[in-house]
Amino acid sequence: MEFRQLQLFLAVMEFSSVTRAAEKMFLSPGAVSLQLHNLAADLRTELFVRSGKRLVPTPAALRLAEHARAVLAQIRRIEQEFANDPLTDHRPFHLATGATTLIHRLGPPLRLLRKKFPQTPIEITVSPTEEMVDGLLDRRFDLALISLPFAQGNLDLVPLFEEELLVLKPSPQRVSGWHVGVIQPAELASASYIFYPKRSNMRTIIENFLHDIGITPRVIMEADDTEAIKKLVETGFGYSILPESALRGRPRFFQTFRVEDRKLVRTQALAMARSEHRRALTESIARFLQTALSTR
Repeated sequence: MEFRQLQLFLAVMEFSSVTRAAEKMFLSPGAVSLQLHNLAADLRTELFVRSGKRLVPTPAALRLAEHARAVLAQIRRIEQEFANDPLTDHRPFHLATGATTLIHRLGPPLRLLRKKFPQTPIEITVSPTEEMVDGLLDRRFDLALISLPFAQGNLDLVPLFEEELLVLKPSPQRVSGWHVGVIQPAELASASYIFYPKRSNMRTIIENFLHDIGITPRVIMEADDTEAIKKLVETGFGYSILPESALRGRPRFFQTFRVEDRKLVRTQALAMARSEHRRALTESIARFLQTALSTR
């Protein structure tokens, strides 16, 4: 018994005629008759008896029709569930991002995104890059906004923008306004640092930069949260290196610097798991966020 046989059977039930059912299904009457014969043989029962020009369903056909309608309805539900059309895809969409990017970059784009896809439940997860990549690869996330460089070959990446990472140095006086000074490698070599944990991709980016200028940092504390690291620097525990977007704003008790002639940047990119059957909504939202974030 095949799905197509059930469709043809229900068409004959509807019209009580092989000829009219064949017209609806764009087949020849002979092809429809053959499929009905095969279906009856598979089920070992008689489905129709002829009464003049009409086909009259048997009690077995009436029972089969109930089952067939239920099966076809379930198949339609499955097709709708997996329909790859961003306009009709209302399944939850899982977006992952880092905390700093969410706080300082994603507010307006996310408001616009929710207006563009009002019927789509959008779920946000805040994680470091390495955890976002794991979530993409095991399909817990549809899309993630990660920091590059990141060594992973099973992702498709859409670079968005570069963001400078700046050195933070505690200041005994409150600092207002925005100024980025120049700091010498010798001062960095003698400093103590508060960094992200070793598992963090940001930690790798920062330490690779310091090693390139001949510095092995003395790390005395670690914290997952950018705001916590800023507060520890402000209270005088040590230096750090953080994204510029997290440093502007209110008066603060730290100064910001860059190493002379050595700019440290991270690239923010949208990442998707590489797949031959990617969700079309993922592509659509990625294009939307690319436009929204690349123009800010």
